[in-house]
Amino acid sequence: MADSPAPLTPLLPDPSEWSCPAPLRDRSVVVLGHGGGGALSAELMADIFAPAYGNEILGRLTDSATVDLGGARLAFSTDSHVVRPLFFPGGCIGDLAVNGTVNDLAMSGAQAAFLSCAFILEEGTELAVVERVAQAVGAAARAAGVSVVTGDTKVVDAGHGDGVFIASSGIGLVQRGVDIRPQRARPGDVVIVSGPIGLHGVAVLSVREGLEFGVEIASDTAPLGGLVAAMLAVTPELHVLRDPTRGGVATALHEIATASGTGVVLWEQAVPVPEPVANACGFLGLDPLYVANEGRLLAFVPPEHTDALLDAMRAHPQGTGATVIGECVAGHPGMVVARTRLGGTRVVDPPLGEQLPRIC
Repeated sequence: MADSPAPLTPLLPDPSEWSCPAPLRDRSVVVLGHGGGGALSAELMADIFAPAYGNEILGRLTDSATVDLGGARLAFSTDSHVVRPLFFPGGCIGDLAVNGTVNDLAMSGAQAAFLSCAFILEEGTELAVVERVAQAVGAAARAAGVSVVTGDTKVVDAGHGDGVFIASSGIGLVQRGVDIRPQRARPGDVVIVSGPIGLHGVAVLSVREGLEFGVEIASDTAPLGGLVAAMLAVTPELHVLRDPTRGGVATALHEIATASGTGVVLWEQAVPVPEPVANACGFLGLDPLYVANEGRLLAFVPPEHTDALLDAMRAHPQGTGATVIGECVAGHPGMVVARTRLGGTRVVDPPLGEQLPRIC
């Protein structure tokens, strides 16, 4: 198998026996953290939306729902985008609207086919801005091989929006024999990330706050359907795929560990963090593991397929930086722990909200 750090030894203490009191978060109103993809978002789903909508498909809590319709296996996903600012190095809200939905479908093993796109515009927004965003949507759709076939437009009063918000939905076909979902993670699975992390969040933050880090950091926003197709061509036995968007790699790994009842060991020194991202996060007091990505995926795969999958991923433009960053274990179920560069072990806690709100 590809070079990777040695797994944790049985002599280390059991992380499941460690505890830390969680902060009180009894709230009666919505806060920004409810949209951050962390613990507050999970509570919102568990306490409000799931009881209201309650059904077995929703209960799977996957990036996209897979349903049987007319003899076909379909994946269906919806997303909304409120990023501020609208334009940033490497992309804009239009790219995110397409790539975010295409990638959610890809995480179920589906090849996206058709999208819808709804614009919520603030009164007073320049039409040139709207046109620029719409052109970006069209270009991103063509690059992803999908068609935007329906949509909607609403306008809100000046001061009651933020220029442009976009809601997008998509459908795609899932190949026969493909069953990709977080519940399928198994002890022994190898954890792969498709490339360097943290680029999107830092790119947006640099523009939002007017920060310069000596080198331009561009978002990684990109469609991942082609990369997933290349992986499925190696083997349909991909257990889990997840794009680590809001809340970053740490949050995605927690969701998988919780859904599957397994533990995850992350080899911290193997996680590919670009030097500019590491420097920016160090300056700002951020952890790259929690910073959003928009063109990366995490894969839990059987160890016997790891080398072939890495070869296929690295041969694809969106997977050139693919690397093994950890493993799935039977111990400490529902927890993610990191083996540090110094050989110690730390618990990687799920975030309450998000370090960087309004990032996608």
